[in-house]
Amino acid sequence: MKRSILLVVAAAAIAAATVAVIISRPFVLSSGDTKHAHVIAQAEPAAAAIYYQDPDDKPLYSLVPKKTSDGRDYRAVPAGADVSFDDPAEVAAAPPADRKIKYYRNPMGLPDVSPTPKKDSMGMDYIPVYEGDDSDDGSVKVSPGKIQRTGVKSEPAVRRVIRTMIRAPGTVQLDERRVSVISMRAESYVQKVADVTTGAHVVKGQPLMEIYSPAVSSAAAEYISTLNSKVTGGSEGPYGRGSRQRLMNLDVPEAAILAIEKSRNVPIGIEWTSPRDGIVLERNVTEGMRAQPGDVLFRIADHSVLWAIIDVAERDLGSVAIGQRATVRARSFPGKEFLGKINVIYPQINKETRTARVRVELSNPQLLLIHDMYVDAEIDTGSPEAVLAVPESAVMDTGSRQAVLVDKGGGRFEPREVKLGQRGEGYVEIREGLAEDDAVVVSANFLIDAESNLKAALKGFAEGAQP
Repeated sequence: MKRSILLVVAAAAIAAATVAVIISRPFVLSSGDTKHAHVIAQAEPAAAAIYYQDPDDKPLYSLVPKKTSDGRDYRAVPAGADVSFDDPAEVAAAPPADRKIKYYRNPMGLPDVSPTPKKDSMGMDYIPVYEGDDSDDGSVKVSPGKIQRTGVKSEPAVRRVIRTMIRAPGTVQLDERRVSVISMRAESYVQKVADVTTGAHVVKGQPLMEIYSPAVSSAAAEYISTLNSKVTGGSEGPYGRGSRQRLMNLDVPEAAILAIEKSRNVPIGIEWTSPRDGIVLERNVTEGMRAQPGDVLFRIADHSVLWAIIDVAERDLGSVAIGQRATVRARSFPGKEFLGKINVIYPQINKETRTARVRVELSNPQLLLIHDMYVDAEIDTGSPEAVLAVPESAVMDTGSRQAVLVDKGGGRFEPREVKLGQRGEGYVEIREGLAEDDAVVVSANFLIDAESNLKAALKGFAEGAQP
């Protein structure tokens, strides 16, 4: 299209120059008339400029004198000059006259070829393709001028480790296995409560309250009687073991049972202690109250290990697997990272958010994380093994197929269909179609496709491209 426009401009300029020459010749001198020879010499220039071209031979033209951005004059092109609107590098690389034309391709880059000269629907001539420019292997040769003008760059396919990070929000939750509830298994009365409140940190064995329970006192008296009979009879027997088990069934702390064995006295009140290190989440006890069986008096949770429940988008769920590493950052502690691994993928999708829950176990030795705290997670879904990869910009995706342009050197490019794998950090895995160190075009590949009509050269990759 550009060539046609410029030819029209040049033709108009030539016509204007011709008219100017005719006007400058109002009469014809005879061979002996020398009176007006000097006047005619001045009115008839050696060659009139029909247009002006960029001094660097760039495809920039003007009908009037013009200057470049750096102040240089455009070069005047006189009538009758050998005009070429092609890239100088392409003209230099033009095929010799003895080369045969193989076929003609569509000038607009459409997958349409012809064995004979032809025009398209807009009247543009089909472009000849010479032998050697289009080989039987489907490769296409592009002139050095076009390669330089379009900024084509190639890069070899190499093996590299692809890191793919999935970023998702989540919340901190308690480890269900590290929560203890203190309740009575028989009717009891609270005689004293320790100075422990909700949110306080307690350690295993720390006193929480003192309880009087008729059932516990009866079991303690029975156990003491068994112990005393053992001293006289010399054997505790099954009955003695059963008496101790009764105290254990009433959930009497082990320290209280040992104290009964040592003192051989029935205590009025039993000291109840914490079963684990942790934070007091609930305190539902006051002095003098009556506690019924099953009433929750204390609830204590160990915060040294917590869960991060991450909401992963449904589209990313296929990349997530148990054992993958995850980095969790709490919004309350900028710059602080907590490392963990995925140990559970919940088999359910949230209908409203279209996300799945993923559980990451986190170590919390400094007790900085608190349950229900918001966090942001990065899940490393990449494989630690190196895979063959190319930059994502090298892949031309038609939707149903993916291809790359292999740089075979000498301006020749071969389109090749590939099978892709995982993506990450600007690279994509190539599972089929390339070998290691194959050079692929990573920049201006679509320009090459348009310039050299690669669709016509794919021979099966694009339909109707058989020459």
